[in-house]
Amino acid sequence: MLNLLKRSMKMGRLTEKKLEQNEAYLRSLHQSWHIRHLDCGSCNGCDWEMSALLNPIYDLQRFGFDFVASPRHADILMCTGPMSAHLIQAALATQEGTPNPKRIIAVGDCAIDGGVFKGAYAAHDGVGEVLTMDISVPGCPPSPDDLLKVLFQLRRKD
Repeated sequence: MLNLLKRSMKMGRLTEKKLEQNEAYLRSLHQSWHIRHLDCGSCNGCDWEMSALLNPIYDLQRFGFDFVASPRHADILMCTGPMSAHLIQAALATQEGTPNPKRIIAVGDCAIDGGVFKGAYAAHDGVGEVLTMDISVPGCPPSPDDLLKVLFQLRRKD
């Protein structure tokens, strides 16, 4: 015990070590993007493709992207579905809760223009009627490769 105390007195506290804060290090801190999935009444086909991004084949987290549970922690909202009438208030609250600058992605044909739900009495013709879309990913459902390409496009813009 005495030896441990002597060694800690010689080394100091490990938590006080200074990190090298060069420009490359600081730039690397700005490359982690958090995604909040917003289901606006989809059939869950796009949701399955989005969850495939986390499997070992695509491994989204190695590129600095991750899904979060709260819109307050998100940089990107990925919306699936045609925007059901009863979800409008929740979608607007989610958009309001996401800090700026935020990106909103419409995932799948339903989110872009209503898809197979187009003209339905309880659904809008796409998420764009309620939220302002930055980019869209066509397909029914779009493949995980297509989703990755769009995420990389967003990263290149910033």
